[in-house]
Amino acid sequence: MIILFAAAAAAATFLGGLFALRFRDKLHLVLGFSAGAVIGVAFFDLLPEALKLAEERYGHSDIISFAALGFLVYLLLDRLFFLRYCNGENCGNPKHRGGFGAGTLSVHSFLDGMAIGLAYQVSLAVGLAVTLAVLAHKFSDGINTVSLVLKDNGTREQALNWLLVGSSAPVLGVLSSSLFILSGQTLGLILAIFCGFFLYIGASDLLPESHHAHPARWTTIATVLGIAVMYMIIKLTEGYIL
Repeated sequence: MIILFAAAAAAATFLGGLFALRFRDKLHLVLGFSAGAVIGVAFFDLLPEALKLAEERYGHSDIISFAALGFLVYLLLDRLFFLRYCNGENCGNPKHRGGFGAGTLSVHSFLDGMAIGLAYQVSLAVGLAVTLAVLAHKFSDGINTVSLVLKDNGTREQALNWLLVGSSAPVLGVLSSSLFILSGQTLGLILAIFCGFFLYIGASDLLPESHHAHPARWTTIATVLGIAVMYMIIKLTEGYIL
């Protein structure tokens, strides 16, 4: 049964990615929505859950510091390894930069799958609740994965490849949950770091790109919608989300 739920998470992610590919001619709107969704996940999902899991051992300021560390690490990786080289009006934008962001989302999906598996070790009721929470935001994860690749001039084939990686990650996470046990404190710190990653991706990468050469009104509406959708989804499943 757990594998079936993991497969459902994979399917939801894949469908979200196909949705983004289908409407790639409206990429600025998709990017705007993705920026809001990523930022919403960071603020309403990852950070609160990190505080809840790690607060028994770490203070709130320490956990928020780990989020800041995640932001700084992603910033340094972006500037040192994925730097955009500009010469006048001609700027290169390496395609592997989008792949790095998509890879970050895939690791997050892996943790989602692991959360499903670990939750069923506690009880059936907790397992079902966590599964519902994970399924609720997998569709947007697929949209975000494809958006990051296409934003950096990635091809449809590259976007599909990363979408397959992201879609398979929850299944692998569920399978891995039977091999080890991750303490709540450790998982909380990992989620805090990913909060920083997601804030950087949304605010410094997706959001500026969505407004580039496009009217700000509709992309802004799309961003607000992305934040609002994630807020509603997370509130409906509050207390069980990773």
